[in-house]
Amino acid sequence: MTAVLGAEPFYLKDLIDYAPGAIVSKTLVDGPAGTLTLFAFAGGQGLSEHTAPYDAIVQVMDGEGVFVIGGEARTVTAGQMLIMPSDVPHAVQTVADMKMLLTMIRSQEKK
Repeated sequence: MTAVLGAEPFYLKDLIDYAPGAIVSKTLVDGPAGTLTLFAFAGGQGLSEHTAPYDAIVQVMDGEGVFVIGGEARTVTAGQMLIMPSDVPHAVQTVADMKMLLTMIRSQEKK
C-alpha cells in the first residue's frame, strides 16, 4: 500500500536528507495559495540575498541558520519560526547542517 502524504502522521525532517556540500529541496505543496518546501542545507551552505513578492514563514526543524532580513541578522534554531516579509531583502547562511520548512503565502492583500 502506498502512503499518501498527510493521510498519516509524519516527521517533516524525515522527508528530506542532507547531501554533502549541497542544498536539497523538496516541494510538498504547490498551489495557487502558496507552497510548502522542505530544505536541507549542508553546513556552510546558504542562499544569497534576494527578495520575494510574498510573505514567507521559515520553520527550522534541525540545526540552525543565520537569516539576514533587511540587513539585520537573526539566528534561528530548531523549533523556532521566523516570518520574512514580502519585498524585504533576505539571505540565509548555515554553519552546521540545517533543515527547514519554507511556507510561501501567495494569496494575500498587499498593504
